Amino acid sequence: MPAGEYLSAADRSALDVEMRKAEQASRAEFSVFVGTAHGDPRDFATSLHNSMVAPARSILIMVDPAAHHVEIVTGGFVRRTLSDAQVELAAATMAASFAEGDLVGGLRHGIRQLGEHARAPRTRHAG
Repeated sequence: MPAGEYLSAADRSALDVEMRKAEQASRAEFSVFVGTAHGDPRDFATSLHNSMVAPARSILIMVDPAAHHVEIVTGGFVRRTLSDAQVELAAATMAASFAEGDLVGGLRHGIRQLGEHARAPRTRHAG
């Protein structure tokens, strides 16, 4: 989780805890990048996502605070349970917090939302 000058060690630790909870809930791998997007933000976020260990099972959140830009990239397996509308809602939630100057709170809320929505629906087996 590269964070540069934007996050303290305590912030990174808090986000790491939130990501682990979301990973347990959703069985997806979460990653956060906070820093400057080089080139087109969507292309940059996609290249970061593609470099993950298991991109199909991964969710990447890329935030460029200086450019006021948020990108969320999801893998094919994750998209089975996480809709574009749910991703857009999480991005809007984060952006609202960022606009109020709360970078860590916005990321925590967004990670939590994505983890909850990416959870596979529980099925009942006929007995």
